[in-house]
Amino acid sequence: MARDPSTLRYAETHEWVDVQEEGGDKFATIGISAFAVEQLNDLVYMDLPEVGRVLEIGEEFGEVESVKAVSPLYSPVAGEVVAVHSDLPDNLDNLNDDAFDFGWILKVKLSADLPDSLMDYAAYQKQCSEAG
Repeated sequence: MARDPSTLRYAETHEWVDVQEEGGDKFATIGISAFAVEQLNDLVYMDLPEVGRVLEIGEEFGEVESVKAVSPLYSPVAGEVVAVHSDLPDNLDNLNDDAFDFGWILKVKLSADLPDSLMDYAAYQKQCSEAG
């Protein structure tokens, strides 16, 4: 099932969040937006966190490197990393075409509600247009 960018929540730092409920627990799938991929251009490296790592909101969990910059990746949610997309670092070119489905980075079992600072799609689009 394709992930609809208009239903996701977004961090100011360009990570997207898709929350699903499974067996009474809430899980957040996290990636970086198509806008971020476009801005970074020519991705060459991505560092992923370890499964089992506990993240706090705003904590750096990895980085993505392009030919022009290294950018930290920040967790928009709090919880335990339960899965990482291990095929992603060897297939970064696919992010250009599919930042929202193939481009998921990690899955986190939530330990807290989503922060109010996460934006809906319209607010995120406005932020991106203002950033140019």
